[in-house]
Amino acid sequence: MDWLLAALGLLILLLAGDSLVRGAVNLALRMGIPALVVSLTIVAFGTSAPELLIAIKAVADNAPDIAMGNVVGSNTANILMVLGFPAFLAAMHTSECNTRKNYIYMLASTLLFIALAFRGVFDVWAGLVLLAALAAVLTDSFLHARNHRRDARAAEAALERDDLEEVEGADPELPWWKIMVFLLLGLIGLPLGADILVDSSVNIARDFGVTETVIGLTLVALGTSLPELATTVMAALRRQADVALGNVIGSNMFNLLAIIGITALLGDIPVDPQFLRFDLWVMLASSLLLIPFVFLKRDITRGWGVLLVGLYLAYISAVVLA
Repeated sequence: MDWLLAALGLLILLLAGDSLVRGAVNLALRMGIPALVVSLTIVAFGTSAPELLIAIKAVADNAPDIAMGNVVGSNTANILMVLGFPAFLAAMHTSECNTRKNYIYMLASTLLFIALAFRGVFDVWAGLVLLAALAAVLTDSFLHARNHRRDARAAEAALERDDLEEVEGADPELPWWKIMVFLLLGLIGLPLGADILVDSSVNIARDFGVTETVIGLTLVALGTSLPELATTVMAALRRQADVALGNVIGSNMFNLLAIIGITALLGDIPVDPQFLRFDLWVMLASSLLLIPFVFLKRDITRGWGVLLVGLYLAYISAVVLA
């Protein structure tokens, strides 16, 4: 039964991921907002919802290692697997994306998270610091979106809008109610599918005697990263690299700042020494791998995809065999 539930959860994730991408891109077109901004907010929060639900559930069940491993493992998986695997299917033209500022925010969030982790526990005060940083990022995104809408009245912005309208699968005339339906189906389906998949996966793993830390870093982390993977695969196939890259950057920020920030307000999250010795540094190194795509205007080609996925498989092997 657990294997059938896992397959059902995966199917729901794939369908919901496609729905969320459609809704987010068309929302950007209708409101005159860049697809990148929408992916950094609506899509990122929707695909990070499974991590939030799992983290809260883990702390409530007195299994904080799953919550911590889920976030750290998911961020590593988001970069190495979520960006690497879709590159097998279609090269992502990230050289056309302007993600420098948001990438810097993601790096700053990662460094802040690591610094707080060395306190040994994520408590209420650490949670408030993380949520304050999240509020600052969201405020900046809101101001950027507002300024873009104001500038959209200019003739040169109209040309940018025409370029967005040429994105495959996008329809600037799509009715508002259909856009809302796409978004709601995605936002509801993603956490539902992830919850089914993770619960069944954890049951399977525990049958083999796997520890909670390893479960959090591997099965739960990969399971809750599947919404990002599903969304990114669909975005890559539709040649919407801005949504794909923005989704990963936004999701990683939400994971560190919102997921642990909110969960820490509900209960202390002790930091296992293993995270300080190895896993946090792997997460940081994975984040730094995005520099060529963000600052050097490189595309994520199939060759890069092979490298990223290979590094992720090596990381999983190191965690399991440790």
